[in-house]
Amino acid sequence: MNVLILNGSPHPNGNTALALAEMEKVFKETGVEVETVLVGNQAIRGCIACGHCFDHDGCVFDDAVNQIAPKFAAADGLVVASPVYYASANGTLVSLLDRLFYSCHCDKRMKVGAAVAVARRGGLSATFDELNKYFTINNMPVASSQYWNSVHGRLPGEAARDGEGLQTLRVLARNMVFLMRSIALGKEKFGLPEQEERISTHFIR
Repeated sequence: MNVLILNGSPHPNGNTALALAEMEKVFKETGVEVETVLVGNQAIRGCIACGHCFDHDGCVFDDAVNQIAPKFAAADGLVVASPVYYASANGTLVSLLDRLFYSCHCDKRMKVGAAVAVARRGGLSATFDELNKYFTINNMPVASSQYWNSVHGRLPGEAARDGEGLQTLRVLARNMVFLMRSIALGKEKFGLPEQEERISTHFIR
């Protein structure tokens, strides 16, 4: 089992990294390989709907998106974490996720997804919902915890005082491990769910 974590904060040692460290510890203790990639401090532009990825492997912009794609393809689980800016996720992270999920042609079915939001005060649940949408449109089961996956903290290190938030992430990590292992056993015994031919419609005929 292996998990890829994308840290959408621009600060390598900020509260988002502190929160994710709780999950990393659980993954390592349970024998799950984990890799964390800091993406919030990189120059990543948004999708331009050029269509290049329809006929090619990867995105036309050869940056962190194409570097992360094979890691995503190999992962059993994906954790996406972001600080909260204006009640939403970091724009750099959103740009990366838009392009990654669109241009990576790997089979995303039954990869376990989890979203984490970190903020001083408000906007956590809105950011949590925003990030979860990447999973739910790609046949990816979403791991749950005992509360919304959110941690509070403003100044560097303050998140360490949010005992409930950090516990929520530890529970989340354990639930992710259980779900990934259960899915692996299910795939071994039953295979993946049958796929229908994709129907794609729009509202103008």
